[in-house]
Amino acid sequence: MANNNKESAIADIAYLARSEHRAPTLVALTVRPRSRSELWELTSVSSSTIRRTLREFEDRNWIRRKEYQYEVTPLGAYIASAVAELIERVEIERKVRDVWPWLPDAESGFSIEMCADAVVTVAEADNPYAPVNRFLTLIEDTDRFRFVGTDIAIFEPNREELCERVIDGMETEIIHPPSVASYYRSTYPELLTETLASGNLTMRLHDELPPYGIGIFDDRIAICGHDSESVSVRVLLDTDSADAREWAESKYDFYRRQTPTIPLETVEN
Repeated sequence: MANNNKESAIADIAYLARSEHRAPTLVALTVRPRSRSELWELTSVSSSTIRRTLREFEDRNWIRRKEYQYEVTPLGAYIASAVAELIERVEIERKVRDVWPWLPDAESGFSIEMCADAVVTVAEADNPYAPVNRFLTLIEDTDRFRFVGTDIAIFEPNREELCERVIDGMETEIIHPPSVASYYRSTYPELLTETLASGNLTMRLHDELPPYGIGIFDDRIAICGHDSESVSVRVLLDTDSADAREWAESKYDFYRRQTPTIPLETVEN
């Protein structure tokens, strides 16, 4: 079928993307009609720039002028909807782009859509414990905490704070490998004994856990991604997404069903 448009679809996409104010201007007009001065204040561009943009939108039949205001046409609304979705997708992708290798893969059921409203805390050279500090704020605000995974590093820098929360009444259940249990039993025997004596900690052992950690709090879930070579936390992603929580609960229950509670003294050093 012949295409009578002088420019390609890619050209229109490029037109919208070349200046940061164009897409937001079109999207803003889908909310309600606006005057040129409103759009000028909204976009923080010059009055001549917004005037030229509106003229170009009119040339494409994306908007029309009605007295002193501009309103979006059905064509413009159609484009604005797609552009807004694309911007949202790219914003989510940019949020996790550098840490994606340490997050669960698609085969686990985890999806990038679950990261939409997530807080992503990354370990930087000048702040290597940023994910751990974020973890601390999460355990301070929860009465129940569950964790499954192979990652020992998330607990190491804040082991005392975690144990104090357990001793003070935070109901805690942890599923981790026997090697991790043995490490804490041999390295921090007194602290572990006191924590277990509180009756608030249940430890379950599993030999085949995912290469990441899943923390479940009262109102949020967190995914801990770590570097197996350096045994350091690279990222902590936490969210209150209902889909992410359903995924986390499902993964946790899967491993929990396979792991009866095992007395710690039965774990060999």
